[in-house]
Amino acid sequence: MDASSSKSSPRAGVAGIVLAAGEGKGFGGPKALVRFSGQTLVERAVQTLLAGGCRPVCVVLGAAAEQVRETSFLDNAVVVVNEQWPDGMGGSLRVGLDAARRERAGAALVLLADQPLVTPDLVERLISAWRAGARAAVAAFRGEGLTPVLLDRTLWQPVARAAVGDLGARALLRAQPELVTLVDCDDVGSPDDIDTPEDLDRLQRGTSR
Repeated sequence: MDASSSKSSPRAGVAGIVLAAGEGKGFGGPKALVRFSGQTLVERAVQTLLAGGCRPVCVVLGAAAEQVRETSFLDNAVVVVNEQWPDGMGGSLRVGLDAARRERAGAALVLLADQPLVTPDLVERLISAWRAGARAAVAAFRGEGLTPVLLDRTLWQPVARAAVGDLGARALLRAQPELVTLVDCDDVGSPDDIDTPEDLDRLQRGTSR
């Protein structure tokens, strides 16, 4: 099924994609290696997606990929590497979508590895919105569409074309807002991410922005 087709079968599986390729300049090292509540951030992201109903979960590594493999339990995920990770997140999204396509998924839920407060309930809510007909189910917090986002397979090709540099799916979805279904997620998680050691400390202490 390609971008010109109608929505994918609701019986198809939803793949999870964890974007974990960055070098973490603001943090001082790759955030995939950062530990949060006893797990590395990439492990936590994988577990969240699995618990929320994603099968399989594809992890996109880049900076320090071998170190991440050695220090994180990823046996329950499909691990792929974006060799061009310095070029930005867009390349990692394309690599992740390619992995989901090989797994014959009907949709892909994209999560950033540094969002530890996303919950399985939030993942389930986005999947439910897709099964109800949404083509791009976007987690909304206080009315603003943020990440994670679930993309129907029919959108993967145009999203991949628009994903350049640090632009992910947002470029296409902003240009075509009619594709977007905002899904209220205020009660099932937070979009807060970890950019600095101070962010990590704040979220570990349970203090939101």
